Amino acid sequence: MIDVIVLVLILIGALLCLTASIGLLRFRDVPTRLHAATKPQVLGLILIAIAIGLSLGSWQVAAFLVPVVLIQLATAPLAAHMVGRQAYRNGTIDEPSLLVDELKDGPHTPPAPGD
Repeated sequence: MIDVIVLVLILIGALLCLTASIGLLRFRDVPTRLHAATKPQVLGLILIAIAIGLSLGSWQVAAFLVPVVLIQLATAPLAAHMVGRQAYRNGTIDEPSLLVDELKDGPHTPPAPGD
């Protein structure tokens, strides 16, 4: 039974990673490509790591996989943020498609209470 669960988790994880790579190729602008590069890819990696942990059933493997997943969870959003900011600074983002442009006039300051 565990082998079937492992197989399903690996297939779903691999499909998520595949959709992330297809999204990188198919989407036209930086924000949508960043979304495709981070969200499904991280979830796919987590599912594959869970499948490996279940398959091998060892605490040593789990102790190795937990930092891998945590590092991925920490670095993927940070890298996407940095790439997005640089794309904005280079002018490669389609500005009319932005709903809110918080970087246009410098640092964003919230309105004062009562304004």
